[in-house]
Amino acid sequence: MSTRTVTVPNDASAAVIARNAVTVLGAGDGPTLVFAHGYGNEQSAWRRIAERLAETHRVVLFDYVGSGRSDLRAYDEKRYDSLEGYADDLIEVMDAVEAKDAVLVAHSVSGMIGALASIRRPDLFRRVIMICPSPRYVDDGDYVGGFSREDVLGLLGAIEANQPAWAASLAPAVTARDDRPDVVDRVRGFFAATPERVAVHFARVVFFSDVRHRLREVTVPVTIVQSEGDIICPPHIGGYLRDHIQGSELVQLETAGHFVHLTEPDLVVELIQDRL
Repeated sequence: MSTRTVTVPNDASAAVIARNAVTVLGAGDGPTLVFAHGYGNEQSAWRRIAERLAETHRVVLFDYVGSGRSDLRAYDEKRYDSLEGYADDLIEVMDAVEAKDAVLVAHSVSGMIGALASIRRPDLFRRVIMICPSPRYVDDGDYVGGFSREDVLGLLGAIEANQPAWAASLAPAVTARDDRPDVVDRVRGFFAATPERVAVHFARVVFFSDVRHRLREVTVPVTIVQSEGDIICPPHIGGYLRDHIQGSELVQLETAGHFVHLTEPDLVVELIQDRL
């Protein structure tokens, strides 16, 4: 088990809040809700959901360093050379806003970032809701993650060669919703706006990550949300996570794509509310 710990002194809270462009909305007597975005995205992806839930709860939004309005000067390839560096960000943000016993809503790779953070600091989490998560994206023997090593190297090369063209081709594939061109365009904009240095390095870290061996260490309640037709997180991955995270539950949404919080925000709000 990892012994790495991260704490944020009170006098450092303002620096963390500025570094990660932390936004706090609403108030309420219930648990704080913390929203963590996925690769190539930023906190505004949650805005519609967050504003609705802020009517009754305290809501925290933030950007990982290198994304959105975060302080790009703080991006350090050594710190962010594994998902643990992003878990550091999450823990520091939650400490800075005093979000103990919170519900984390985490999209894509943030599901595993949240898992790692919860192993080190279970006191911070009442529940982790993982939306379209995967513990490993690259195939490994009998394990089918959905990508080969060559696929990932090709993706990295495409970002380096022409990031706008890569963003334009990937967005419709990952959203998988031809009926929502507005969402496709929004996702394309997210991908294209990420600084190339971060886009390449973060992609390498994400797509070559492997958290399978840590899943048994997760002790907080976990809800795994799986969509249909998700090329980033194939449907069988939800079952794999349910079987390897003790006491977790799997919720199958009858909708396609990797960005269900953008295409089906009402469904996601209802799911969150049912677990508060």
